[in-house]
Amino acid sequence: MGLEFTRACRRSTRARCPSPGSAVEFATARAPMIEVEHVSRLYGHLRAVHDVSFRIAPGEIVGFLGPNGAGKSTLLKVLSTYLLPTEGTVRIAGHDTRRAPLLARVHLGYLPEHNALYEAMRVDRFLTFMGEARGVTGARLAERLAWVQDRCTLGPVLQKRIRECSKGFRQRIGLAAALIHDPPVLLLDEPTHGLDPLQVVAFREFIHELRPGRAILFSSHILAEVLEISDRLLVLANGALVLDSAVDELQRSAAEDSRTIEELVLAAVSTGRGAGDAAPAGGAS
Repeated sequence: MGLEFTRACRRSTRARCPSPGSAVEFATARAPMIEVEHVSRLYGHLRAVHDVSFRIAPGEIVGFLGPNGAGKSTLLKVLSTYLLPTEGTVRIAGHDTRRAPLLARVHLGYLPEHNALYEAMRVDRFLTFMGEARGVTGARLAERLAWVQDRCTLGPVLQKRIRECSKGFRQRIGLAAALIHDPPVLLLDEPTHGLDPLQVVAFREFIHELRPGRAILFSSHILAEVLEISDRLLVLANGALVLDSAVDELQRSAAEDSRTIEELVLAAVSTGRGAGDAAPAGGAS
């Protein structure tokens, strides 16, 4: 899936889409960077995502939680432009993904759950290729390569072929590729998968460094991880959004009700009305 997204990015470059503004340029912006309005995604007659709406502004880190099969990965694919919504509207940096998918695409970085990479390529050459596919060239490309290689700690594997890298390094390579063009929107599907505990801590710190000017949405099935990283929590169950709350508000509600946040989230999942139809096997996660 990641390779297909890369090919789409290359087509974007050939189409000569305008270069995206960097995250720094969006640091003082107030308009939402991610807008989701009544979005549903169907596979045949089965709904993987049902009537979901939310907005994410620059500077927000939003955690996306839900049980397996809830529709998280499907919705992230819709936001990434890899899939179109069956119903509803998605806008990335103000660009409608149905009407202007190329313009939307150049403003986002996407790390899919199953991070397919070009196995035979060396890491340094792969990142160069990804930068060029995103329209980054010359001195700017050299600057971005140095930055992602340093911040994703890729020095030990730059000369290796991707197939020779460990799972943790492969995840970091995927994150570096998502950041190479300095996008103002970052979509991360299970980004800590394959990382060891120390790498998870470093990832949390890194995400907070990336906050200024960016709208960051990441999925996880681990509540504690989401609470550590995010300002706001979205919970999806059976394809429907059953909870949208700031983390500090959840903490206050839990304290007032003498309950844990875990209990509040489980209650939302169990009582929330879903889409009614289960997604097909493998269609939603």
